[in-house]
Amino acid sequence: MGLLPVLKHDYMLVSQNQLIDSDAVLQLLLFVDGRPKSKQQKQQILSYLKELQAEYQFELQIIDVEQQPYLAEHFKLIATPALIKIHPEPRQVLAGSNIVAQLKNWWPRWLSAVDAYIEIQSSLHEDVEDNNRLSKSKSSIRSVDVSTELIKLSDEVFRLRQEKEKLQEQLKFKDRAIAMLAHDLRNPLTSIGIAMETLQSNYNVAKGEFYPRLTPTITVNLFKQARSQTKVMDRMIADLLPMGHGSDKEILIIPQKMELGKLCLDLLEELRDQYTAKSLNIEQDIPNDLPCVYGDPERIRQVLVNLLDNAIKYTPSGGTISISGFHRTTQKVQFSISDTGPGIPEENRERIFENHFRLKRDEATQGYGIGLCLCQRVIRAHYGQIWVDSNSNNGALFHFTLPVYPN
Repeated sequence: MGLLPVLKHDYMLVSQNQLIDSDAVLQLLLFVDGRPKSKQQKQQILSYLKELQAEYQFELQIIDVEQQPYLAEHFKLIATPALIKIHPEPRQVLAGSNIVAQLKNWWPRWLSAVDAYIEIQSSLHEDVEDNNRLSKSKSSIRSVDVSTELIKLSDEVFRLRQEKEKLQEQLKFKDRAIAMLAHDLRNPLTSIGIAMETLQSNYNVAKGEFYPRLTPTITVNLFKQARSQTKVMDRMIADLLPMGHGSDKEILIIPQKMELGKLCLDLLEELRDQYTAKSLNIEQDIPNDLPCVYGDPERIRQVLVNLLDNAIKYTPSGGTISISGFHRTTQKVQFSISDTGPGIPEENRERIFENHFRLKRDEATQGYGIGLCLCQRVIRAHYGQIWVDSNSNNGALFHFTLPVYPN
């Protein structure tokens, strides 16, 4: 076979995804990007290919990897520019800063491969069959676009599967959360109901006062119990609401000047019934001169409630819970809560802040698996940090930092 006819088209004018309409067997792809150095190399390569165009016919497609990254992935390219011979087989990639030099070396071999390919096709088949084969060979460049679409579709299927799994996990969590919330609300509702019924049954409507058997102290405690249990219910719902929107949503905070130590002491008073029922010892080391922090009182309250609830829950009867705070730097206050419970295994100290993550020991117990995740999101929203260590008694030791309120 002789040399192929001279190409009538200027291949440098071919736009992306537009192919030269020819019967060329030799098909090339040139991958480029928008970097100035890459543009310079591209011009050198195209200039040399234009010289070759005067004698040999070939098809060329120029591909900008910034616009079609899937093609770079398809050909497993790690650098550009790159010139790829995709037909006749075998495929060959020229890359690096000396593509023109490599092309000068390989060009005669590529042409010999083209002649050999056409000669083999001619000797094996009749003219019609041969033309069909040649027609099929011309689809190599076009098949690149098909491969690109397949890669895109594969990535889209993978993304949709991930979305499906995420949605299924959220649905499972919401079903579980609703069931557990219904269960957990029974206790505070029962306490509120008992308190209200006691107050109602001992109230003399005619005289507008309580019967003597209900002393003022008992009356105050019943109202206090009802109010406290109402707050417990409110916290349960407040903890769940932000998680219902997924972990990707930012926590909305309304920061203001607040006394972290006072908030903690108020919460300890609210939780007194819980830790006294287990005869727990509460140790406090909160300095009177601890500076105010810049935070959202309701959100920080959620953090403290979660940490204190966990400490009470996991500390065995007669154990100790310690709360301390100190001025860590001029910009940060650090608060720590420790217990004498089983602690957190070192390998799980990062994962416990993941949404819905629960330790194996807790899988049989009631819980949402969102408390520590919520704490982390709240603290990060305040540009603080939260982490866990082991204390000297092998229990859990949680720390978090908050910004100092500017004077």
